[in-house]
Amino acid sequence: MKITILTHLEKETTTTHDVVVDQVADALRGGGHKVSILGVHGDIAKLRTGLMRRKPDLVFNLMETFGNNQLGAVGLAGLLDLLGLPYTGGGPGEIYIQEDKALTKKLLAFDGIRYPEYAVFSPDADLETGGQLRMPLFVKPLRMDASIGIDGKSLVRSTREMMERVLDIHRRVKDSALVEEYVEGREFYIGVLGNVMPQVFPPIEMDFSGLPAGAPRVLDSKAKWDEKSPQYKGTRAVVAELPDELRARLQKVALDAYRALRVRDYGRIDLRLAEGGEIYVIEVNASCYLEQSGEFATAAQAAELDYPIPVSYTHLR
Repeated sequence: MKITILTHLEKETTTTHDVVVDQVADALRGGGHKVSILGVHGDIAKLRTGLMRRKPDLVFNLMETFGNNQLGAVGLAGLLDLLGLPYTGGGPGEIYIQEDKALTKKLLAFDGIRYPEYAVFSPDADLETGGQLRMPLFVKPLRMDASIGIDGKSLVRSTREMMERVLDIHRRVKDSALVEEYVEGREFYIGVLGNVMPQVFPPIEMDFSGLPAGAPRVLDSKAKWDEKSPQYKGTRAVVAELPDELRARLQKVALDAYRALRVRDYGRIDLRLAEGGEIYVIEVNASCYLEQSGEFATAAQAAELDYPIPVSYTHLR
């Protein structure tokens, strides 16, 4: 197949892209496919011209933002639809409901899947107290991913702290604030690959034991991206060693959430196992990060699946 990998550039004048792009390209070439890379920052004409010139059989969509718009993935998928190009990952409708964490929870509720109780505070609404939510609470942006807007102050223990954090998200992130009951317990990431008969990977557990005393047991923006920070050094993802019954329960919840949110092709479901044994869906990450040392690829390796992911798993529209 002729496959074009679509990726975001920090600037229109640069050619530097994320390392995962070359890793995916090498894997696809290893499978015998003809691969090109199209990097764009925010130039729609360049994007359209580049795609039309290449005429790919498939677009491997690794572009989650467009220009400076962190929520550009919806419009990008819509453009690919209008151009009539098959691509990996969800369409604009699926991406929209997956980005909006409140809509996500409503779909999970319809299928009887547990999630933390929550409230949403939009910038144009009067602040309330959070209703019947029980402290402590976790406050994060409603639609952002990659831990944007999440740091050591995201976990709050009073109404005043909650309100201050909500206002901070309104001012700094320009998004509504999602306030959730904090679930104390173990954190797991479950990768899922495929559509008609999805394959559920072994659970990956986030080990927080290296974090400083008193630090929230969460993977905030520093833990993800700042390699020099105590948060980054104090957390690590490991293949979980679990009893068969618990592993099966985690995988079932992940697969149920994957299907409820209409995830296409591949994704990662973040779960919390509460001290009482209940499993809560924290996040549904469609088209998750595919870097070779990341949680999804590590879980695939534990499932004895080599990094070159077969293109036959993708859903061609």
